[in-house]
Amino acid sequence: MLGGGLERAGWAMDREVGAVVELERVVASIKGIERFPGMERAWRRSPLPIFVFSLALDADGDRIYQLNTRNSFDAGLVRAVLEFARERRVGLGEAPRPFDVVPGFSYPGYGFDVVVAVPPPVHGYYVGEYDELHEAVVGVFPAYRCEFAGDETLEEAVTRRRMLDTPVMNRRPVPYLRMRYDNTRTLGGSEGNARGFTTYDVLLREIPLLEGAPGSFVEFENRHGEIWRIEWDGAWSVNGEVRDHAPSETWVMTALDWPE
Repeated sequence: MLGGGLERAGWAMDREVGAVVELERVVASIKGIERFPGMERAWRRSPLPIFVFSLALDADGDRIYQLNTRNSFDAGLVRAVLEFARERRVGLGEAPRPFDVVPGFSYPGYGFDVVVAVPPPVHGYYVGEYDELHEAVVGVFPAYRCEFAGDETLEEAVTRRRMLDTPVMNRRPVPYLRMRYDNTRTLGGSEGNARGFTTYDVLLREIPLLEGAPGSFVEFENRHGEIWRIEWDGAWSVNGEVRDHAPSETWVMTALDWPE
């Protein structure tokens, strides 16, 4: 049945009515759907002017790749992502990970260097709308390698995908960054002892605020699991090593694998 995965021939059993349903026919029945120009077995729809949802059958015809855009639709980029996903079978392994990150992607005018696939529990497409399609759809989007560790849990993937704002095609990188901090002067800080996901601007804001606040610290982790603890106690130190000045933005960018 569709809820449990489609048969390799491209057919499935509808759970509720027990009828055999052809996947392509189900897609074609979606309100407002139209053919995607210049690509076989592909469609797009725009339920609102700011949104475009683009779909393409995989090479075997039993899964659908879907890329959503918001205020940033570029037909060439979208087509390139869908074709890349189709050719590389992105996200179609026996046990798909919350993020399947495949390198080797590029497209003129953009800095993306990977295509990422997410399974139904992460993307949540069509739940309550076209439920029979939910399990058949693999969400895909272009991204930056620095944004993923590769071992994200399902819950982490849901959080990170939201942070990345994946429907925006002209977005800047949002490097993988876990952080905790405490500042005795500003009284700002994170809760608990665990490092939580945050954004690059928060890290850059908190580092200079350590100066003049003895006993304060900023601790952060990159996608490789490397950890740095920055402190100021009359002098700067990083992981216990005294430094003449605060870590620079360039140093932070390098630590986070910011793309060149």
